[in-house]
Amino acid sequence: MQTFEPNAPRQRADFRFFHRLRVRWAEVDMQKIVFNAHYLMYFDTAVADYWRELALPYEEAMHALQGDLYVRKATVDFHASARVDDVLDVAMRCARIGNSSMLFEGALFRGDQFLVGCDLLYVFADPATQTSRPVPAPLRETLAAFEAGEAMCTLQAGNWDELGEGASALRRAVFIEEQSIPAELEWDEEDATAVHGVARNRLGQVVATGRLLRDAAHPGAARIGRMAVHRVLRGEGWGERVLRLLEDAARARGDAEVRLHAQRSAERFYTRLGYAPCGEPFMEAGIPHVEMRRSLKG
Repeated sequence: MQTFEPNAPRQRADFRFFHRLRVRWAEVDMQKIVFNAHYLMYFDTAVADYWRELALPYEEAMHALQGDLYVRKATVDFHASARVDDVLDVAMRCARIGNSSMLFEGALFRGDQFLVGCDLLYVFADPATQTSRPVPAPLRETLAAFEAGEAMCTLQAGNWDELGEGASALRRAVFIEEQSIPAELEWDEEDATAVHGVARNRLGQVVATGRLLRDAAHPGAARIGRMAVHRVLRGEGWGERVLRLLEDAARARGDAEVRLHAQRSAERFYTRLGYAPCGEPFMEAGIPHVEMRRSLKG
């Protein structure tokens, strides 16, 4: 990792990660120029999205790593102003990792124009005492791998004995705790015979899951269900990857199509991935659903 020269302009090509935002009226002065303090908020928001890009649910990841990150120093370097209704790209990268600290370098762009630079120095510390401790190797390796362009999750298909522990923890969090589905409706005997799929981040945490069954009512068809993505990582593509993994497993065993019961709130997600509604909407576990299907031929 190589850091920028002080006060030097930063280029979009120097970054892999970007967070896009639009300047709001509440963030500007009477000249319609962004208040200086808001730039730090923009960079802080980008850092939160940076962790999502790494497939790390921040709170759970830091708990697993037995520490947390605290800002030691923040520096902002102004080159030009942003104005109301500007569409901005906030770039962020991890530029250096020391023994207990890490330096994040950011840049604010309007198109290709560099407006503002920011350096954020974090210290990894014990949350109880806020005394520094070494950056854990798994976190160090994850950051280095992301900046090197490597994948942040591995996909795995297998049986319940292999994947049940991680998959069940995520399903419990999403369906039982978040959506208030009764536990007796969530767990059934079909888990034992299903093909399960998971996306696992570099800390080993399952961030997305689903299962594949044979559809007894439609010979030659598969049924995908129990699709769940960690609450803070939705929209990052992990659900789509698990869905495609299960489709590949269905195709490999000769299934001609896939059917699923989609929650109406997720209908657009499945439509975008090639699924079409079949039949009328219905209620399942107290939640509106619609049956959808997709051909695996061709």
